[in-house]
Amino acid sequence: MAKKKLKKEIGLLGVFSIAAGTTLSAGFFLLPGLAAQQAGPALILAYVLAAIPLIPAMLSVVELATAMPKAGGVYYFLDRSLGPLVGTIGGIGTWLALILKVAFALIGMGAYISLFIPGLEIVPIAVMLAVALGLLNIFGSKKSGKFQIYLVVGLLALLAYFIGGGIPELNYEHFNNFFDAGFDSIIATAGLVYISYVGVTKVVSLSEEVKNPERNLPLGVFLALGISILIYIIGTSVMVGVLPMSELVGNLTPVASTAKVLFGNYGMILLSVAAILAFVSVANAGVMSASRYPLAMSRDHIMPTYFRKLGRFNTPVASIILTVLIIILLLVFLDPTGIAKLASAFQLLMFTLVFIAVIIMRESKIDSYDPGYKSPFYPWLHIFGIISSLYLIFEMGALPIIFSSGLVIAGGLWYWFYARGKVERNGAIYHIFERLGKQRFAGLDTELRGILKEKGLRKGDPFDKIVTESKVFDITEGMTFLEAVNLTGGFLSKELPLSKEEITKQIMEGTRVGATPVTHGVALPHFRCNGIEHSKLVLIRAKDGLDVPIFNPLTYQEEDVQRVTAVFFLVSPENDPTQHLRILAQIAGRVDDDSFAEEWNNAKDEQELKEALLHDDNFYALHIVKGKKTELFINKKLKEILLPNGCLVALLQRGGEIIVPKGNTQIYEGDRITVIGDPESMKELNKLYVE
Repeated sequence: MAKKKLKKEIGLLGVFSIAAGTTLSAGFFLLPGLAAQQAGPALILAYVLAAIPLIPAMLSVVELATAMPKAGGVYYFLDRSLGPLVGTIGGIGTWLALILKVAFALIGMGAYISLFIPGLEIVPIAVMLAVALGLLNIFGSKKSGKFQIYLVVGLLALLAYFIGGGIPELNYEHFNNFFDAGFDSIIATAGLVYISYVGVTKVVSLSEEVKNPERNLPLGVFLALGISILIYIIGTSVMVGVLPMSELVGNLTPVASTAKVLFGNYGMILLSVAAILAFVSVANAGVMSASRYPLAMSRDHIMPTYFRKLGRFNTPVASIILTVLIIILLLVFLDPTGIAKLASAFQLLMFTLVFIAVIIMRESKIDSYDPGYKSPFYPWLHIFGIISSLYLIFEMGALPIIFSSGLVIAGGLWYWFYARGKVERNGAIYHIFERLGKQRFAGLDTELRGILKEKGLRKGDPFDKIVTESKVFDITEGMTFLEAVNLTGGFLSKELPLSKEEITKQIMEGTRVGATPVTHGVALPHFRCNGIEHSKLVLIRAKDGLDVPIFNPLTYQEEDVQRVTAVFFLVSPENDPTQHLRILAQIAGRVDDDSFAEEWNNAKDEQELKEALLHDDNFYALHIVKGKKTELFINKKLKEILLPNGCLVALLQRGGEIIVPKGNTQIYEGDRITVIGDPESMKELNKLYVE
């Protein structure tokens, strides 16, 4: 049975809502009162300082997420970069940090509920809500993602009302003696409130379910972080400027108390509703994110197999249930300040490992490591992140240090006694060892190539242009693979700064070492070359079949032959290895489609062969016929024809001749043109000219 995959259902607004929803919660509605106990009015500065190490962490996490958009987020990144031992520690640590944040949010919600129902038992209500959110997540990320959007929109509207009403009422005398608490207390408070921000990157654990992750992940996370930092700084300034410090210190409902001063009982009720929205939002997003960690670790045999199974709604039911059970235990046994400190310390430790992971991935020089976004100022930003994160942990006191150390030990023991014998892989760090003359793990490169295939082309990759400009050989008589290579070498020698013999040697050598993929009756020889600006593609159709030799990559001895009906030779510039791999992955993905073989084998001419390789959403073949919408093209020059922006007429077939048209090319009745472009442009073209 085919492995069930998580559906890509989360768009840009969903990414933003999950990131913002996991950030604007207890850190804003509960923590300022606890922070005021340590830092006084300088709690505002503590929130600013807490954001400083988060920014490089966010940039690094987004880089890894756009390179490896897989369920499990930080766990997956650490496992694939630093190996499964560190991955186990990181996965458990990040999972627990998220769970702690959810529990903290539910406690904060209980504090606000108690304003309306004095004497109400908070823990049973929090437990019931945790169960309800678990059930919601079992029914699918699309449903819980939409719920998240509604929550965050309502929350932001109420926060705008709070800040807009509070700024004119600031009492600037409340900011006197701003630094009286001392530098050490302010830094320790920054460590305490760090939990306020960490949710902004948690959406990466859902990156496998994000549509167009290379665009939506960075944009959604950056927007959420920018808005969250502004709200924290301005919002805490309103609390300090409105409430006397004696009323703010230790206050578990500081926003409600501030709103009561500003707007009366009506305002207090309204902002308490905002607080409850925020707590439900972070709890919902936290359960969504946290439950993907057991799933990802189970896929890698680090946790039991039942955690990887998806239920009827394509969600990891066992992972969600376990996550909710641990949240319930924390609600019963831990206090708010302890939860906040542990969550912050665990997350700071995980981000330290993330910085190291980016350095390892960059230095491994793996061609298939292809992030859609690269964090700037490498490696200085990442070194700063390591130092600042560790510094904050040590400033928070002995308890977080002890628990963080205990987490490392517990994760190491779990890996050693449970997972070590089940795991047969290593991380990218072994590619650095390979550069130093030791060992590497080839399976990681294979896995990253698979991710490239899932991600697809990047905007600007000239795949359609390469296909439409490719050379086609339609072989009707029998031919050996070597003869096909020689035929290709003869053509490419006119396009490349290499002789026919050099090209033939390079292709055959790649085949001998196992660098020529053969799948679904198609062989894909490929290599990179200096001295060319654009990729070159040669398509060979062999209707009678062509035998490709299969070699043992260790002995270089021929072990088998495989019959194919297509051979695609791809040559790309040496200086762009990741684009070469994306184009190769796009070809492989098209070959895997059920429709490809039939379209390829039934193609009547060169144009239809090229169209068989193009993706259906990226091209249309238009027949110029009287009485149809395309009769508008007849006897017009190509430059005179109205086409949607982003469309290009790549090929024109007239009789048995294939023409690459130009602006002055005249279009006649009976012509057949191939138009390429992005999917949105193709939809517009379809409305205009397709019957």
